[in-house]
Amino acid sequence: MGTCRHFATIACAILRARGIASRARCGFGTYFQQGRGFDHWITEYWDEARRRWVRVDTEHLGRDFVARPDDLAPGEFLTGGEAWVRYRSGMIDPHTFGTAGTDHAWGPHEISGNAVRDLAALCKWETLNWDEWGRMTAAYEGDTGPDYDRLIDVVADACAQDDPSALARLFVHEDLAVPPDITG
Repeated sequence: MGTCRHFATIACAILRARGIASRARCGFGTYFQQGRGFDHWITEYWDEARRRWVRVDTEHLGRDFVARPDDLAPGEFLTGGEAWVRYRSGMIDPHTFGTAGTDHAWGPHEISGNAVRDLAALCKWETLNWDEWGRMTAAYEGDTGPDYDRLIDVVADACAQDDPSALARLFVHEDLAVPPDITG
């Protein structure tokens, strides 16, 4: 047994061993319960023939949460950055996004936390679901403000653009860099 992050990272290791570009993504599954986004990790692999990243819910292959867990449809999984953009534009209620089985782990801070974790994952540092660093703890405690929100806007945009140099520059930012004691 393991968490969704374990399934995603093991699938990446297997795909990479076979020479297939892959990466873990941190965000929210929107297909587990109508109107909710649950904290979740998936795998993406590069499909050369279709020239696109394919999103796969490796934990739930063979289950019927979605029609195609081997090729998730747009919106079935939102990365932390995608959810952040939707929250900031008023398209989603942030309090419907969080960690299943908890009462406290819902809201904008959960979305921003997953945006930062997704940045780390895109930089090949797949942290644990509950790891916190930088200003994440302050965000969870409601102690960040507009400047941190703007930083997460930049993170969300960089992750969406999928520009390795922009991701690498952000990854070393003092509020975003994963400290060495978090092994990922």
